[in-house]
Amino acid sequence: MSQPKPHLEFVGVDMKAGWESPGSNYPPGFSQKVLASDIDEVAKRGSRTRLLRIEPGAYSTEPFVHDHWEEVFLVQGDLVVGNDAKGSGGKSAQAFTYACRPPGVRHGPFTTRGGCLLYEIHYYETSGKRG
Repeated sequence: MSQPKPHLEFVGVDMKAGWESPGSNYPPGFSQKVLASDIDEVAKRGSRTRLLRIEPGAYSTEPFVHDHWEEVFLVQGDLVVGNDAKGSGGKSAQAFTYACRPPGVRHGPFTTRGGCLLYEIHYYETSGKRG
C-alpha cells in the first residue's frame, strides 16, 4: 500500500533537474516530474499530480488508455492530438487549454511542434462518489 500524499505548502519546484521517464509506454522526449502521489495502480486507488514535458518534435505513435481519471492542463507550448505514426497531422491545441478524461477513453497519439508542459492529475474514483 502506498503512503498518503504529503502536506506540501508552496515548495519550490526545480524545473531543470529531477525529470524522469514516465514509463515504457512513452517514447523518448517525454519526461515527468511527480509533484505528489499516493497512486496504487494495482489496488486502483489514490492519485498522482505531475508535470509532463514533451520536447519539440517528440511524438507517440499509439493512443493511451488509462483505468483512472485524468485531468490535463496545457501550461505552455503546443500539443498536437491525433498525429499519425510518423508524428504528422492531428489537431493542435495551445497553452491554457484543458482536458478531462474518464477511465477507458482512448486519447492521442501526441506530438508537439515547439515543446510543451502539461499539468496532470490522475485519480481513481472512490466508492460513493457517483450515484
